[in-house]
Amino acid sequence: MNVKSWVKITPHDAIVAGKSVLASNDVAGQKLLVEVYRKYVNNYPKFFKMDTLCKLGFIASELLLNDIEGTERNSFDDRAVIMFNHSSSYNADCHFQQTIQDVDDFYPSPSVFVYTLPNIVTGEIAIRNKYFGETSFYVIDEPDARIMAQVICNTLVGSGMKSALCGWVECTCDDEFTAVVFLLDGDIDRASFEEEIKSLFTEQ
Repeated sequence: MNVKSWVKITPHDAIVAGKSVLASNDVAGQKLLVEVYRKYVNNYPKFFKMDTLCKLGFIASELLLNDIEGTERNSFDDRAVIMFNHSSSYNADCHFQQTIQDVDDFYPSPSVFVYTLPNIVTGEIAIRNKYFGETSFYVIDEPDARIMAQVICNTLVGSGMKSALCGWVECTCDDEFTAVVFLLDGDIDRASFEEEIKSLFTEQ
């Protein structure tokens, strides 16, 4: 196995290695992200300043790392953070556009503008965990296993990284999102890795 563990988050559930971590299905969307944060993290107040895409990537990475490495955080000079999606930072872009749309009520918000780049997600994860390796965010049409495996493998080989926190983190609006995030460690078998990525998007 190339993938050590995985996390999937939708507006209605948060799943770690095949098991839901929610106590009930009474929450959804933004409320789900906040509930998961309070139950499993609750020590990073900056979370509440993040846009939805960043919250999603952050929560997914926290659940993943807690499952694998526990609550102890270590610095990794050789761990990459590589994410993909289709919409880039579209949701944050729309929120920022609202602050500059009206010439009579023009109030561009720096706190919103800072999230109008998708690589803020990978940066937040790296900062939180003291990762000093490659961080990158790619915008592609769909979660294509071949493309994702190629990019991830090339990044690890080209940068000398020994592990990578990777995945698909998509947010089209505040209450519509999907994250499939996983951790790689050690040598990767390219052919089986593509199949593993495909399977992660069909796991329930």
